[in-house]
Amino acid sequence: MLSRFKLRRQIRNRNREIVDALYESVVARSRTPKLYLEFGVPDTVMGRFESLSIHIFLALARCSRDEATKPVAQDLVDRFIVDVEDSIREIGIGDVAVPKRMRKLTGMFYERVSAYDPPLRDGDEPALAAKLERYALGEAPPDQRDAAALATHMMTTKAELDRLETDAILSGRLFEDGSSR
Repeated sequence: MLSRFKLRRQIRNRNREIVDALYESVVARSRTPKLYLEFGVPDTVMGRFESLSIHIFLALARCSRDEATKPVAQDLVDRFIVDVEDSIREIGIGDVAVPKRMRKLTGMFYERVSAYDPPLRDGDEPALAAKLERYALGEAPPDQRDAAALATHMMTTKAELDRLETDAILSGRLFEDGSSR
C-alpha cells in the first residue's frame, strides 16, 4: 500500500518536472529578442504577457492535438496561471487586488485564444496579423509594429510544433532541437 503512494508521488514529481521543462522552453521562446526588436511586441510587462500568451497558446494547440498530451496542455495552463500570479505579486500588486487582476489577465488570455485560433487553424496569415495588430501589438507605436511578420512567426512555430513527436513532449521537449532557440 505504501509503495503505491510512493509510486504516485514519483509519477506526480516526474510530471511536474516535464511540465516545468516544457514551460521553461515556452518562456524562453517568448523572450526571443526578435519578437520585441523586429516584430514590435512592446518590451513592457503587458508586452511580455502578450508574447507569453502567444507561445502558451501555440504549445496548447499542439498538446491538445492528441490524447496522450491533452493532460499536459491543462498542466501547462495551470503552470502559466501560477507564473502570471507570481509575477503580478512580484511587481507589487497587493494581495487584495491579485484575484481581480488574475480574473482580468485570465480573461485576456482566453480572449486571445479565441481570436488567434480560427485564423491559425485555417492558415489565414492576414486574419491572424489583424488579430495580432489588435491584441499583441496594440500598445506598440504604429511605425514599430510588424503584425505580418509576427503572424508568420506564429505559423512557423505552429508548423514546428506540429512536426514534434508526442514522445518528445512527454519527455519534456517542446522544440525539435530540444532548445528554446
